[in-house]
Amino acid sequence: MATRETRRIAHELGEPHIAGRRISVRQVYALVEGRGVEPEAVADRYDLDVADVYHALAYYHDHPREMREVEAEREAAVESFREGIDRPEGVEPDA
Repeated sequence: MATRETRRIAHELGEPHIAGRRISVRQVYALVEGRGVEPEAVADRYDLDVADVYHALAYYHDHPREMREVEAEREAAVESFREGIDRPEGVEPDA
């Protein structure tokens, strides 16, 4: 595991994520609580302090409305892409 100061949650990438990293709060939640990956394993895999992982999980649970909105936005973007809206010409989604 990395040995550095614990990061905070940032929002400049369009959804909450660990500051200085591209891993989102949703991704951390999905790995730990969705797939059952141990927080220490997530920290090792993404070179984070385990405190970063727990902070992301706490943020997810402390902001349920925001996380539902982020998920809805993500689902709408995926659906628009599948339907060809906002999709670059020549790019096709996987079936």
